[in-house]
Amino acid sequence: MHVHDDAQLTFVVSGVVQVQTSEGRWFVPPQLAVWIPPNVMHTIEVLTDAELWLVHWQPTAISDWAPRSLPDRTFALHVTSLLGSLLNTAFADDTSAEKAELVVRLMLHELVEAPDAPTFLPLPSSPVGRRIAKVALGDPQNRLSAAETAFRAATSVRSMSRLFPTETGLTFKAWRQRARIMQAMERLAHDQPIAQVSSAAGFASTAAFSCAFRQVTGTTPSAFLGRPR
Repeated sequence: MHVHDDAQLTFVVSGVVQVQTSEGRWFVPPQLAVWIPPNVMHTIEVLTDAELWLVHWQPTAISDWAPRSLPDRTFALHVTSLLGSLLNTAFADDTSAEKAELVVRLMLHELVEAPDAPTFLPLPSSPVGRRIAKVALGDPQNRLSAAETAFRAATSVRSMSRLFPTETGLTFKAWRQRARIMQAMERLAHDQPIAQVSSAAGFASTAAFSCAFRQVTGTTPSAFLGRPR
């Protein structure tokens, strides 16, 4: 992971990337962007051929220009029509430095957090929670029961059930389902067929996979990446 003194907006023009911080992982398709505040340790992994636009703000610019409502944490956001226009203007070849400054100032007022972004997988903060997450992420086909998962993480189901809502905002069952779907998203991003992805994720059928995918993301696997399948 690396850290920058400045703040950063990662906008995916095409393709898919994954952003990770100590808080969790964001799967970022073209319809989303990710805001990273100053001094946050993070990595950006390009999962497919992608075009990224990165906008940086120095800490003094954030303190002088940002609205008070801008959260001081990493979050995903939907790219509004206005934000999309501002980004296009900022990266246009004929945009003057003076105009670009006005544009990036206004951008800060369009950075509105997407509530409970379905492409975000929060990571537990405690050592026990991290052990549980590691075991679950190593079981993408969901073959381990909750009891076996807890046993392998050297804890109890009761402790696990209390810990996940506190540290991630999700029950362990909901967290594991989201983790499976996000792992499936990565496979889809690498052009694996839906039937193959469904099998790798441990679903009995593509219909069951599509249903679970919709429950987590609000859309279908094919529509999520904007590709006919």
